[in-house]
Amino acid sequence: MSAPRFAVSARGAPMLFDTDVLIWLFRGKASAARLVEATPERAISVITYMELLQGARSRQETKTIKGFLSDFAFHIVPLSENIGHRASIYMEEYGLKVGLCPADALIAATAVEHHLVLCTGNLKHYRPVKELETRAFRA
Repeated sequence: MSAPRFAVSARGAPMLFDTDVLIWLFRGKASAARLVEATPERAISVITYMELLQGARSRQETKTIKGFLSDFAFHIVPLSENIGHRASIYMEEYGLKVGLCPADALIAATAVEHHLVLCTGNLKHYRPVKELETRAFRA
């Protein structure tokens, strides 16, 4: 699986969505739906994909998640050696200091490595990562 290439369009920068934003969308939050629809290039980390699958309560919910991601042309960005290396540096630097968890370190590293804006409702999780560009989502 090759990593997707992203480009800034007239409609805005490509965006990596954090798990919380998609959970709000699945719960029917209109602001989350509008944000996703307005984003020209949508991506999630494979970590977010696994977190969504972990939250599924049935095979039907798993199918719904997969169908949604396909219908809205989300790129699922795989892990790479560079992402793993960057995430381990984030854990060394911020793990004890601010309690950064491995999943968030991997998501942040994915966004940085692919020059994506990370859209999240949990800015405090990512605030210490200086090279990470974020966009706040308010539920």
